[in-house]
Amino acid sequence: MTHPSECSERRSRVASRLDEHQVDALLVSAPSNIRYLSGFTGSNAALLISRDSATLFTDSRYTIQAAEQADCPAIIVSGPLHVAVMKTIARKRLGRLGVEKNRILLSTWLEMQERVGERTSLLPLPSFVDNLRMVKSETEMEAIRRAVQTNSRAYEKALTRIKSSMTEKDLAAEIEFQQRKFGADGPAFESIVAAGPRSALPHARPTSERLGANRLLLMDTGALQSGYCSDMTRVVHLGTPSAKAKRLYKAVCEAQLAAIDALKPKITAAAVDKAARDVLRRHGLADAFLHSTGHGLGLEIHEPPRLGRKDKTRLEAGMVITIEPGAYVEGFGGVRIEDTVLITAGGCEILTPTSREFLVV
Repeated sequence: MTHPSECSERRSRVASRLDEHQVDALLVSAPSNIRYLSGFTGSNAALLISRDSATLFTDSRYTIQAAEQADCPAIIVSGPLHVAVMKTIARKRLGRLGVEKNRILLSTWLEMQERVGERTSLLPLPSFVDNLRMVKSETEMEAIRRAVQTNSRAYEKALTRIKSSMTEKDLAAEIEFQQRKFGADGPAFESIVAAGPRSALPHARPTSERLGANRLLLMDTGALQSGYCSDMTRVVHLGTPSAKAKRLYKAVCEAQLAAIDALKPKITAAAVDKAARDVLRRHGLADAFLHSTGHGLGLEIHEPPRLGRKDKTRLEAGMVITIEPGAYVEGFGGVRIEDTVLITAGGCEILTPTSREFLVV
């Protein structure tokens, strides 16, 4: 659990940026941002941050939880939270209220506009809390390390249980069972398990298809621990791999290593993506790379920055990202190799301990 002093310091950073955005307060509605700024993990909440105070709004189901977790005053609401929020804003005479424009429902936004009155203006803001979250504290790094270790242990145990008669759903369930057995709160996302030609679908959902033999098997898994996520993808071969499978795996592995070698403070996310993309282009696989090279992660599995062609974000020490180039061949299969990586002052540290060897199972 995040120490209260850490949440307080984070809220101070938000408050210090209110003038920059020309608002008197910020209404935080994303559950992950509320947790980051207050410690509260309930599913129904809003957090109002002004220059000199912070107030959490939640409902009566979370009365005890709010008292135990939140390090700021909480108002227990009966009825829609935004109605209580608007009453508080009116009472405090806050003239300009910022809202997280990418985190609020349109229906809520429209109703707030109706209730706001003439004294208050609603201003949609880019969620600068998301950007504050990009650089992790030591506490956050430790939580992510634990999640990474747990996921790797679970994956490696599940690997020993693979049989050709298993279905993709069977293997996904085994991985998620092992995650919990090794200490995870659960999976960070629905595990991706895809065999044979289905591995060419980057976000395939597990099916009742049997794993079979003599084909690729892709597994993209992550553990959730103490609220923080990990993310890893490995590809193994069911039976002896063909020359085509070996070439595909080798190309993606080279692309991943090129991207990792490029990691350092001040490099742009786009430059890291280019490092991976250039390798796959040399292998004739430019059109087979269907997504970005990676993404940030933390309280959520996908966070800024996005390591894509157009992201000019400069990496900083303390960011935790994934590096996951892939190549997907329709009718044959796909390879993606993904590790969780910490940006350090001198370059990077690969947190994922699991081997990248192209295993035959």
